[in-house]
Amino acid sequence: MQKTGDSINAENANWSFGGDVCDKFDEHVSKSVPLYKEGHELILKISDFFINDESICYELGCSTGKLTQALAKRNQNKKAKFIGIDIEKPMVNKAKERCKGLKSATLKASDILDVQFEKADLIIAYYTVQFIRPKNRQVIIDRIFKALNWGGAFLLFEKVRSPDARFQDMMTTIYTDYKIDKGYSSEEIVGKTRSLKGVLEPFSTQGNRDLLMRAGFVDIMTVMKYMCFEGFLAIK
Repeated sequence: MQKTGDSINAENANWSFGGDVCDKFDEHVSKSVPLYKEGHELILKISDFFINDESICYELGCSTGKLTQALAKRNQNKKAKFIGIDIEKPMVNKAKERCKGLKSATLKASDILDVQFEKADLIIAYYTVQFIRPKNRQVIIDRIFKALNWGGAFLLFEKVRSPDARFQDMMTTIYTDYKIDKGYSSEEIVGKTRSLKGVLEPFSTQGNRDLLMRAGFVDIMTVMKYMCFEGFLAIK
């Protein structure tokens, strides 16, 4: 086991969101992913253009339910449904606690590959697809496109690789400096990197756009970009 920061330990090439990681997840991710909170705020504002009284909204990989809760609260005056899905039961249990009392929010423990989507107006994957095996990503994006109503939107936020080695070296170095500035030690940074081998597999900006376009999306734009992190809005 190796230290990865915020009292989270992980094995080499075996990072997991299971176990007691849910108790430290919110703190860890908000420090590890630049503009994490701002990304949530942006999604809430974008959701205003797609959520109506009859809407269904999915968050895929909802973790502790922070974004699902915020979406449900923002739309309490509507009859919309918000469904958060995560493969890790401890995360879902945490999300259920967080969303307690919000009748429009439903949390489910499930593999995204097994989800039977209802027709939706908004589907969100907030730093989720990067953890799905590359061989399964096109299948999932295809199913998301099929599940959306015409005019519905898919919000995809991902860590992205740079288009060539020089840019990749620059972004890796800058991101390492970012984590140092957040208080992580060299041991924790290396430990996290080693634990994510074969688990976190980012695509490039173009690689993600290709996934979306092959699924059928035509209207695609970047709505947030900072270093090696990017948010895409795709409208059916």
